[in-house]
Amino acid sequence: MDFIYSFISPGFLSQILVGLSRTVILFIVASGLSLILGVLRIPNVFHGSLYMIGAFMSYTISVAFGGGDTGFWLALIGAPIGVALISLVIERGLFQYLYEREHLMLILFTFAISLVFGDLVKLVWGAEYKSVPVPQVFQGFVSLFGGLPFPKYNTFLLFMGPVVAFALWLLVTKTKMGKISQAAAVDREMVGAVGINVSWVFATVFVIGCLLAGLGGALVAPTVSVTLGMDHSLIMEGFLIVIIGGLGNIWGALLGALIFGLTQSLGILIWPQFGIVFPYCAVIVVLLIRPTGLLKSTW
Repeated sequence: MDFIYSFISPGFLSQILVGLSRTVILFIVASGLSLILGVLRIPNVFHGSLYMIGAFMSYTISVAFGGGDTGFWLALIGAPIGVALISLVIERGLFQYLYEREHLMLILFTFAISLVFGDLVKLVWGAEYKSVPVPQVFQGFVSLFGGLPFPKYNTFLLFMGPVVAFALWLLVTKTKMGKISQAAAVDREMVGAVGINVSWVFATVFVIGCLLAGLGGALVAPTVSVTLGMDHSLIMEGFLIVIIGGLGNIWGALLGALIFGLTQSLGILIWPQFGIVFPYCAVIVVLLIRPTGLLKSTW
């Protein structure tokens, strides 16, 4: 009976909500990775490094403006834009010449860039832990489900998830750029043949995908210690989410993030010592049942 009660207790509901908060970050980062994979066919290994840089930029901007509410909102805007500018330089300077190369070469190339970024972050920000304060407006708790206390900032994250998902849906399905990107993902040669500059289409998609990585880093910064290495586990989780959701499928990324985030939270609740294993077991089960992913792949 105690086991059954644990599934309807406030602790269970709280853990589910925490898992959903984690899901939002995973989805935002994985959706950018999925977008790049779906259109450009690039397995961007340094996507996690951009997430880390977004968190460090958020720290710098927040500190520069006093660490208050103004600093937080400016960081939430400025960090993703800074990451987007970095990605634009990389895409125009390097990637536009490598789109036709083999995937193995692209993996090795992007992995090398991730190593360079790791050293650059250490050079610029040092090896010490950084912390971004939760803004005053999001400090404290809100009452959910008849009295369950839940952090206001996590509630803000739960709000951001649907906003980003809806914005991506509008971008991909309702804008000219989105429709051109979908066409380029299927037949880039034909898109180029009708007079569209495919190179700049790829650049735009790449920058948007990387901006999402920076946004994920800026959003997670007030909830974790901003430090070197925070990109390592995130990029592995991001690729797993993209794979189980369906390569290049944005809604698949959302579904994969939900599976990953919720199974991790439930695992911690059920078996804390091995909670981290649960999402990977879920990935194995999904791939055994649906080797191509839960939703249709764009590859």
